[in-house]
Amino acid sequence: MAPAPSYRLLAELEAAFDRLIESTEALLAAYERSPAEAWAFQAEASTAWLRRALLDFWYTDGQDGRATRSHVGLVAADESLLEKVAEVNAAKADFATHLARIRDTHPPLLAEAKAVLPFRHPQLHDHLRGSGLARLHLKQCWRAIPTAEAPVARVRLAWYSSGRSIKRLTVREVEQKLLTLDTDAPHVRIQLRKLAGLPESEPLAQVQTQAPLMRANLFFCEPLEDGRTRRAMNVALPLFLPAPRARLPDHNLPPAAPPQSRTRARRSDEKLEETPYLPSLRVYRYR
Repeated sequence: MAPAPSYRLLAELEAAFDRLIESTEALLAAYERSPAEAWAFQAEASTAWLRRALLDFWYTDGQDGRATRSHVGLVAADESLLEKVAEVNAAKADFATHLARIRDTHPPLLAEAKAVLPFRHPQLHDHLRGSGLARLHLKQCWRAIPTAEAPVARVRLAWYSSGRSIKRLTVREVEQKLLTLDTDAPHVRIQLRKLAGLPESEPLAQVQTQAPLMRANLFFCEPLEDGRTRRAMNVALPLFLPAPRARLPDHNLPPAAPPQSRTRARRSDEKLEETPYLPSLRVYRYR
C-alpha cells in the first residue's frame, strides 16, 4: 500500500534536511583542515564561530517570525572549500524546494516538520537545552551562503538601513488582501469602506521597511567576463572569497551598530503619502 502523500512529503523533507546537515558538517570539517584566513564581525574567527553561524537554524524565545539573525564574516577559500560551499547551497535549495511543495499542498505539515527535524540530529537538538532556543526557523535553514564569483582585491562592508520594499497593487488586489483579515473587526470594516471610495483604476503601494543589514562591496582583482569590476551583495552569513593563496583581501571594519537615523537622502521620485491609507496592510496612496 502506497504511503499517504503527506507522509511522503514529510519523508522527502526529512531526507533533504539530512543532506543539508551532512553537507554542512563536511564543509565545517574542510574548514577546520584549511589554513586559510578568516575574519568575523565582533567575534573571533574559528571553527566554533563558523559552526554557530552555519547551523543557526533556531528561533530564540520572542523572536519576530519575519526576522533572521546575521553572522557577518569573511573566509578565504581555496577551490576545494568552495566546492563544499556549493554543495551546501545546493542542499539548501533542495530543502527550500521541498518546503515550498509542502507549503503549497499540505501547509499543516510545516508545524510537524519544525518539531520533528531537530530530533533527527542529536547534536542539533542539544543546542535547544538551556539555550533559550525555541523551534526550527525554516528560513534560516535554507538561506544561501554568500560567495564571490572571482578573486577579490578588497571588500568594503557597510550598514544599509534605509531599505524599503515597495509593491505596486491594484484596488482589487488590496481588497482581496483585506478580505483575508477578520472582516468582523471594526478597524478592518473601516478600511474596506475607505478602499471602496477609491476609483478602481487608482494604483496603490504596499510598503515594507527592511531591517538594517550588512552589505559588502566587492572589488574584483580583474574584470569579469561581462566587464564588471565590482559587485554589491547583502551578507547575512559568512562570505566565502576565492583565495588561491589562502589570504583575505583588504577589508574594512564596519561600525558596531547601524546608524540611528537615515543616512541617505530620500529619492526625489518618492511619490507616496506620508501616512498609510490602510494601516493594517501598510498600503499607501501615491501623491
